[in-house]
Amino acid sequence: MVSNTPNLRDDTLPPSNLTADKRGQADLFTCDVADAVLKDLMPTLEHPFYSLSKKPVMTQRMYQRGENWLKISPSAKGMATIYDKDILIYAVSQLIAAMRDGAEPKQRIRINCRDFLLFSNRGQGGKDYQAICDAIERLDGTRITTNIRTGDEEQFDAFGLIDGGTVRRKNGLNGRILWVEIKLSDFVFNAIQHHEVLTLHPDYFRLSKPLERRIYELARRHCGQQPSWAPYMKTLFEKSGSTGVLKLFRSRVKEICKVNNMPDYDLRYVEAGDQVIFTNRQTMPLDCDHQEDEGTPPGGVLPPLKPETMEKAREAAPGWDVYHLESEWRTWAACRNEPVKHADAAFIGFCKARFANEGRP
Repeated sequence: MVSNTPNLRDDTLPPSNLTADKRGQADLFTCDVADAVLKDLMPTLEHPFYSLSKKPVMTQRMYQRGENWLKISPSAKGMATIYDKDILIYAVSQLIAAMRDGAEPKQRIRINCRDFLLFSNRGQGGKDYQAICDAIERLDGTRITTNIRTGDEEQFDAFGLIDGGTVRRKNGLNGRILWVEIKLSDFVFNAIQHHEVLTLHPDYFRLSKPLERRIYELARRHCGQQPSWAPYMKTLFEKSGSTGVLKLFRSRVKEICKVNNMPDYDLRYVEAGDQVIFTNRQTMPLDCDHQEDEGTPPGGVLPPLKPETMEKAREAAPGWDVYHLESEWRTWAACRNEPVKHADAAFIGFCKARFANEGRP
């Protein structure tokens, strides 16, 4: 698989404390794995499906924002973490690449462990291989109940992020892991089939702190290719899934802003409004029908919408997450062959059309 994504690594970012890039150590037979275009699911970028703790989380969590709700129940191994998610990013990335080459997607996917470790910028030691097995157990054991859609389906029954996994070792139970195989859950597979994915910067895996990764995910989902995004700290706190207190969260986010090593986005904290300003670094390819190498057609970059527009959008599409609709609308607008005039009115029209066609989510 050959990537058309431009090199967006250290030369585009300010000096930072990103972890070392281990992918440069690849040999000629695996460098295409390291250069694969990273893809992640829109629902898991939008909502906090994963634990941000490095310690096992054994308690059930409930998240609600607007009419969207999410209940996460851990297994005996604990709740799936944002690092466990790397396995699904790998699987989604490979499936999307295969689909672009004309292949039919399958729910079962085999993962070469060495390729995965290279892809996710990890080491090659025994503990790194064992971490894959532990992650699969948490992904399989964590049960989710939600009303968040993927494609045209809404699930209320408990389901896992994967529906089982297989591990193959050389020379028995304690032997070297050769490969693993996972079956993606219907929730994940529906999102892939409906192309509900966004591209991540290659340096996502070099963000060493869980909160850094989660903040980047939210920026990628909500700022996207807009010039900027300015959420209030309280909003960022709620959407992050952080279980601490707002005061501590604010302190950690201010440190992230000070280091300012976020791929794709420049971060600045504004104390007067208790807001974080995300400014687009203009480093990401366009997610236009999920084919980033097509170039940016007219209308590919739209101005931020007025605050009152979002209120009108809620009235136009009752029950819908207007920020999710905004992201869909911007992608749709970017793929048109003509510029969008009167962006605020156009977005409200988009919301009205969605509600007229599909009703409440």
